[in-house]
Amino acid sequence: MSSQVLRVRRTVTWGLAIVGVFLMIGAVVAELYKLGPTPGFGVLQTLVFLLGVTALTVAIYLHLSALRPPDAPSSLQAEIAIRLSATGLVLCYVSGFADLIHIGTHVTPEFDRPFIGPLQLSGLLLGLVVLVAGMLLYYTSRGRRPSSSLEFILNGKKK
Repeated sequence: MSSQVLRVRRTVTWGLAIVGVFLMIGAVVAELYKLGPTPGFGVLQTLVFLLGVTALTVAIYLHLSALRPPDAPSSLQAEIAIRLSATGLVLCYVSGFADLIHIGTHVTPEFDRPFIGPLQLSGLLLGLVVLVAGMLLYYTSRGRRPSSSLEFILNGKKK
């Protein structure tokens, strides 16, 4: 790749990472200082937090793919890792908006509005764990190496 393409890619990666971190921090700080439009961690803050997670995820995958040589063959482990991270991201969105899609626990009339409860928070955290597990799996997949760094699990040999 040319140096200009690498520079643009690096700029986009850093831009997404910074935007993602600021969105996530902004959503949490708005709750801590009661700056949100509604009391509690509401739908708007959830959306901003999840958009921050998405931007940060894309930035991390752009960085990890930049570490691989352009002619490196795609491995099954890397493909599974990308799909695992996407599944974690979907789980985060479904958990965050469970009340809005009427699968949450706060959709009955006695609640004024949807909010993040303990079950939704657990689902959100589980989604983040699955997302990070996918990233770690992608990072350990074959890049410049002839085989995966996790191959010792299959054949019992350490490098």
